[in-house]
Amino acid sequence: MERSMIGHFFPGLGFFLIGLWHLFNHTKLHFQNPKSFTIHAWFPTKKVRYLELFLIMMGSSYYMSSELFRHHRFDPDGTIPSSYLRNFEHASIAITYILYTSFSILLDFQAVRAKYGLTHLLGAVALGQQLLMFRLHSTDHGGLEGQYHLFLQILTLITMGSTLMGIGFPKSFILVFVRSVSLSFLGAWMMTTGIMLWTKAFIPKGCALIWDDGHREVRCHEEAALHRAKALINIEFSWYLIAVMIFSVSFYLYLAEFYGEKKVKELSWGKINEKKGEEQHLGDNDDADEEDELGL
Repeated sequence: MERSMIGHFFPGLGFFLIGLWHLFNHTKLHFQNPKSFTIHAWFPTKKVRYLELFLIMMGSSYYMSSELFRHHRFDPDGTIPSSYLRNFEHASIAITYILYTSFSILLDFQAVRAKYGLTHLLGAVALGQQLLMFRLHSTDHGGLEGQYHLFLQILTLITMGSTLMGIGFPKSFILVFVRSVSLSFLGAWMMTTGIMLWTKAFIPKGCALIWDDGHREVRCHEEAALHRAKALINIEFSWYLIAVMIFSVSFYLYLAEFYGEKKVKELSWGKINEKKGEEQHLGDNDDADEEDELGL
């Protein structure tokens, strides 16, 4: 398996699973406690409270060490070779996630007043670091790799923005729904990037894998082949977007059925009918129920 593929696939798998974990837990919390619902930066588990953070920390530590210490990364004069600049950039992203998890544990352990805002801010900074490295990567992200990374930047920006907005809107379920779905989408697209760019069977017609500056990348022989390949990536992303929309809403509806959305509705309508017997009209209750259902 190509090293570049591994570097995209396994971090992408991590983002994907964490996004699903957050989507599940936030949706469950919203159904069970719609009025007291609050956005979480991470979720504790029963046996190991910081399991989610520990897993992120371990994955990031392994990724950082593999980028920095797997091979000799310095020239004899102590400078960084140009072909290894990307490794230090990748390691910088991993270090930021290690800092995010470490400080999140400390903030929760000490139970400081600003832990909610600071934890979300740290998460947004980690995503911002990732966006910065994607945008200003020393590797020339042109051609097909650049097209895949363009969409990675968009998804990272959405996830970072929704994380920051969570500081000011801690009760908004729709906001965290967007954040969780975009995080899963980011992971799925990162895995796809690794598979599609470094698997010969998926290289578009008129393009090929070649060695350049110490790593393999896809190059197209003609401008027409490059244009066609980019168009295919655009179509691929649009199909992923459709699939994510279908999955996320279907997942929400499934959890609504599983965690008693019907019971919530029955209670709501029961209150309306009771009041109708007293006042003989629905009037203001309809608006109040709609706000509860929207989570506003």
